[in-house]
Amino acid sequence: MPPVAGLSQQEAQARLQRDGPNELPAASRSGAAQLLWEVVREPMFLLLVACGAIYLALGDRHEALMLLGFVFVVIAITFVQKRRSQAALDALRDLSSPRALVLRDGVPVKVPSPSLVAGDVVLLAEGDRVPADVELLEASYLTVDESQLTGESQPVLKQAREATATGPAAAHQRCFSGSLVTQGSAKGCVVATGARSALGRIGVSLGGIVMEDTPIQRETAQVVRRVATAGVLIAALLAIGWAVSRGDWLTGLLAGLTLAMAILPEELPVVLTIFLGLGAWRLSREQVLTRRIPAVELLGATTVLCVDKTGTLTRNQMEVRQLCVDDKHFVLAGQPFDDMAHAFHPVLEYGVLSSHRRAFDPMESAIGAAGQRWLQGSEHLHADWTLVSDYPLSRELLAMSRVWRSPDCRELLVAAKGAPEAIVDLCHLPPAQGQSIASQVAALAAEGLRVLGVARAVFSANKLPAIQHDFDFEFVGLLALEDPVRSDVPAAIAECRAAGIRVAMITGDHPATALAIARQAGLDTGGGHLTGADLDALDDPALAERLSRTQVFCRVRPEQKLRLVQAFKARGDVVAMTGDGVNDAPALKAAHIGVAMGGRGTDVAREAADLVLLNDDFGALVTAIRYGRRMFANLRKAIAFVLAVHLPIIGLALAPLLMGWPLILMPAHILFLQLVIDPACSIVFEVEPLEPGTMAQPPRRPDARLFDGSVLGLGLLQGLGLLAAVLAGRLLAVRWGGSEDAGRTVAFAVLVLGNLALIQANRSWTRTATGPQTVNTAFRWIVLGTLALLALALGLPQVASLFKFSAPTPTLLGLMAVLALMAWGWCAWMVAARRRHWRT
Repeated sequence: MPPVAGLSQQEAQARLQRDGPNELPAASRSGAAQLLWEVVREPMFLLLVACGAIYLALGDRHEALMLLGFVFVVIAITFVQKRRSQAALDALRDLSSPRALVLRDGVPVKVPSPSLVAGDVVLLAEGDRVPADVELLEASYLTVDESQLTGESQPVLKQAREATATGPAAAHQRCFSGSLVTQGSAKGCVVATGARSALGRIGVSLGGIVMEDTPIQRETAQVVRRVATAGVLIAALLAIGWAVSRGDWLTGLLAGLTLAMAILPEELPVVLTIFLGLGAWRLSREQVLTRRIPAVELLGATTVLCVDKTGTLTRNQMEVRQLCVDDKHFVLAGQPFDDMAHAFHPVLEYGVLSSHRRAFDPMESAIGAAGQRWLQGSEHLHADWTLVSDYPLSRELLAMSRVWRSPDCRELLVAAKGAPEAIVDLCHLPPAQGQSIASQVAALAAEGLRVLGVARAVFSANKLPAIQHDFDFEFVGLLALEDPVRSDVPAAIAECRAAGIRVAMITGDHPATALAIARQAGLDTGGGHLTGADLDALDDPALAERLSRTQVFCRVRPEQKLRLVQAFKARGDVVAMTGDGVNDAPALKAAHIGVAMGGRGTDVAREAADLVLLNDDFGALVTAIRYGRRMFANLRKAIAFVLAVHLPIIGLALAPLLMGWPLILMPAHILFLQLVIDPACSIVFEVEPLEPGTMAQPPRRPDARLFDGSVLGLGLLQGLGLLAAVLAGRLLAVRWGGSEDAGRTVAFAVLVLGNLALIQANRSWTRTATGPQTVNTAFRWIVLGTLALLALALGLPQVASLFKFSAPTPTLLGLMAVLALMAWGWCAWMVAARRRHWRT
């Protein structure tokens, strides 16, 4: 144990060098180079680079340079996003980092929290954030708010160290890092810092939880590998078949390379990366910080939302809700005190007098705020009274009294408040009246309210008594307080219910409080509740059965929160977990999507989460779910488009071999098409708004595939229709124009215009083709740019010769327009047929 004078500066510096700073493991910053390395080694980026290298090996430098340029742009966007996320977290961390008052060389000095070491003597007072685990040497009526560690918002009474104390009693002789002193003062010795503290051990435990890839990441990677492998094999077979059948190995190699370029699915990783990156950027504009970008997409599949009560559903800010005198109640709900409410004035008046004027305890702060609001301008606020003495809360008597002198009264006035049973004891009430008060307290507690008794006394002697029991107290009434539900929570939970998302509340609070808050928030309490003790008594199968009907979990310890999240996952649910305390961190990381509160959340919670709600707005979580659903729906549109647009390209590459024609498409044509395909599937579909009615649909199944049968079928049918239009254009153009170049010209023009028709048809899968459409500025620019480039390629002889085009006649121009309109009609009809199939 350190000397009373504390450590010397020299000894403190030596211990700091030996033990390291008083920081959490999760608080380490990544440098720019490390962040960049994390970005470029992402599998999707490595695949893009590999595609670029293949194009270089194929000799198509233009396509390779365009693709690699796109890679660098995407890397830059992702790197900036990660840097912004880290900068925002660093700012939150710096704001929440406390400074500590310690004894160094016998002198009290303020030092940064990271410089604390084991053995430091720390001085604590009301309002201080405990900077490390501290064993109390001295304590004067000390109460501490440990809600960020335990989830329980009721302050805990602490006392000085006793050598014989063990177990729960020893815990009352320590203050833990991250807790808040709400009353009293203390001197203590630092016994654990950083990762060795109770808070730090929770942070370290996060390292044992494995972060999983999202289903879309795994599915996309698998599809890309399979398609790329099949594309290379088909291209090789085409080259060999051409060479064997026609004896022209050079043209066969060119045909094979063109087909390989057409099949290689480089758009898929680009689409996924762009969608996720832009989705994270859009969420940041809604004050939702994305720490793990792939989690944005998974939000749309969320089936269970596990929420903490304190600070998540509620504001973690107490308010006085009811005043009780005898059997009468007055609800503080907006209406002013009237003549009928005068009997309730003394309850609030003496509640204020029994509280500190500069309060740190949340209940005392609430009583003071209520007094200022409801008694302002009346004779029941006594700013001119002088405090004579006070009798603080103790373990023996859970009540406190304050003694006041009024300027116009000789007697001293005493105000007391505390646990109702303690106040009944102080007032020496008869058993019948005490039982009546106990019944009122039980009824209020069943509504989720915290109840305090209030008493008053007049004292005329010169010497104050040693204990509170010696005053002649009169019972005044009861104060009922609550931690109110956030105003946006009921509407957000109702929207979750409409969207088929189940909301489960997990808290460390009392069952009565938890059930009352659940009812106020709009949760279904018909299935009862499950306590931590109940959880311990249930094996995994029994717990899975209870999870199917229970939505309120109370008196739950941190490790039990983790078990609940894992049990939901074992049932096949996609779990999102919200929280702000240290006790939430393991469950946040174990959930598919962890969502931390950024305003008052702890570093550990924010570092463990995938998303951070910067303004602590619970409704923003529903917005994030909405974005997740929109992203998945638009990804499916992009996938259908990619499949549909590649089929005619593949068909045009295979048709010459099968039909005995000259080559139609060459690498230059594929490059031109990529100028339409890439921005269309990665930008146009990404900005499409959420389809009407999407948030009234249940979440997609956890095993739902991005590349499922309906999407692949739609893309296949649309692609075959577009291929038929292109081949018809080639045949008719050769017949009417008399040359292969005319056939190539019409086939290519119909393919380009068909791409635009395909985009328009797939922009919405719920609105009709002739109905009102949303404005998509990106699509407008792509249409204008594509038409300008196509006109340049057809009309400028120097460019036309590069593409082996001939100048189109008016007849051929009309043929192009008709076939393009027919292609659009076919694609729109396929979407309409799919829509009718869904409705049936």
